[in-house]
Amino acid sequence: MNQTNLAINELNLAYLTGQQSPEKLILSLIKEAKSQQAVWIHLLDEEALKPYFEGLKSKSPQTHPLYGVPFAIKDNIDLAGVPTTAACAEFSYVPEKSAFVVEQLIEAGAIPIGKTNLDQFATGLVGTRSPFGETPNAFNSDYISGGSSSGSAVATALGTVSFALGTDTAGSGRVPACFNNLVGLKPSKGLLSTSGVVPACRSLDCVSIFALTATDANRVFQVAAQYDGEDCYSRDNPVANQKPVLAKDSFTFAVPLAEQLEFFGDDFYQAEFEKAVAQLEAMGGEKKALDYSPMLQAAKLLYEGPWVAERYIATQDIIENKPEAMLDVTRTIISSGNKPLATDCFSALYKLQALKKQADLLVEQVDFLVSPTAGRHYTRKEIKDNPIGNNSNLGYYTNFMNLLDFSAIAVPTGFTANKMPFGITLFSFAMQDQSLLAYADKIMQNNQLTLGATQWPFKAETLQTDVNSGFIDLAVCGAHLSGMALNWQLQERDALLLEKTRTARAYQMYSVPGQVERPALIRSDAEKQAFEVEVWRIPTQHFASFVEGIAAPLGIGKVELEDGRFVSGFIAESTAQTGKNISEFGSWRKYVASN
Repeated sequence: MNQTNLAINELNLAYLTGQQSPEKLILSLIKEAKSQQAVWIHLLDEEALKPYFEGLKSKSPQTHPLYGVPFAIKDNIDLAGVPTTAACAEFSYVPEKSAFVVEQLIEAGAIPIGKTNLDQFATGLVGTRSPFGETPNAFNSDYISGGSSSGSAVATALGTVSFALGTDTAGSGRVPACFNNLVGLKPSKGLLSTSGVVPACRSLDCVSIFALTATDANRVFQVAAQYDGEDCYSRDNPVANQKPVLAKDSFTFAVPLAEQLEFFGDDFYQAEFEKAVAQLEAMGGEKKALDYSPMLQAAKLLYEGPWVAERYIATQDIIENKPEAMLDVTRTIISSGNKPLATDCFSALYKLQALKKQADLLVEQVDFLVSPTAGRHYTRKEIKDNPIGNNSNLGYYTNFMNLLDFSAIAVPTGFTANKMPFGITLFSFAMQDQSLLAYADKIMQNNQLTLGATQWPFKAETLQTDVNSGFIDLAVCGAHLSGMALNWQLQERDALLLEKTRTARAYQMYSVPGQVERPALIRSDAEKQAFEVEVWRIPTQHFASFVEGIAAPLGIGKVELEDGRFVSGFIAESTAQTGKNISEFGSWRKYVASN
């Protein structure tokens, strides 16, 4: 196994100190990769790598965040001049242009070393559905590696690349991360362009990132999350989600109700999940058990509903004209996609919208939600004996994420009694990627696990956080709260809700009459109270126009939160005390409801 630690910060140090050179390292990695069973579909040779090495001559580790960093590409993502197969030789084509996301990474200095194996047409969570062979788990070849992004995960876990691109429509960027002791970031839909990606379900597809640490995943995410005008599903990344943020010392998280947890007979995984939840509580987390029914019902729609039709569209030419080119299991799953009617599609969309409303109410209650990434780790024999049923079980906690437009990250938390990796998934609203990455890093710092399947130690590091990075965190306590009369003023300025919390017990609240009744929060020496607030992150370019609309006696100053932090927020002049004292309610929302 390669002896150079490929965690990005460690690799940068090796380059800066002259201990290693990109060309020497990457050629040795490719030599090592050739011996890895069913991990790679195509490896670049020295001749194909020359343009990438040449491109590094005008770059440096100080100027390019991914300088000389080796990475792998799932073989349903285009790399110019290299065949894209989607694990189906008859489908193969040679693109002239790399996928948009690959171009961003190469421009930042990263070096692609090859295309990795996958469940054919990205249909599966097992890593055994490929004519190029079953990709074995990085820890024990009797177990599945997880799919569909099997090769990308194992290449990263084995220390052959620093990171890898996968795709994640139903869990393919998270399940393999769990099974191979990796971080698997499924970004918010549309933040990583899918231009140059063979679609599975085009309206749901995400390009995902496998990395050895959460900070490495963050480095790659910051480079890759760029708007692509050629991708009709591309979305702008809000300023507040572009830079790392700090995880709170005290936080809230939600787990499913006990009767909703499924481990499919795997006592090892059940024990590890209980341990992981206890770890979160010991780290300062407050656990809530919430009814995950909306998520679990939405998950069933992915394969039992009309979205399979999208897989049929993506493979229509092959499945109609060369069906024998597909594996039996892949063809069986996708062939049902030509059966749903338009009425089925709309019925499912209506149901999904209702479930989204219910699910969002749950997500609003906590900083993030938690589940096992997978309920059970199957052996390759178990998958062979029940290929569709056991694969479906693997999607129990993952299939709903993109349907409900959530961001998610799989993070390793420990090893089972039989020495196999286990991990949990953190998820929240779209555009909360940086927050989830921060908590994933907090978990990794707590657990200090070795990286992937290597013996490299975890080393904590601090990325540059949100200080002076283009946005302001603003505490609101009244009409700007979620669902209240003036919340639209934040929404139209691309503000993001960071957290729901309370002030320190240092204030009183008064009602200020006007066209829109407003609360006045005044610091007090007597009868001190704490009040409900929300912290919204607003881009600095929109902050002036927001403040301009604030009428006396209100203004912006510093508000103390219950954990001792001071953030910008609404305060009031002492003249507001002529209004009605409503401190007894402890919340503007409760006061309004009382009227």
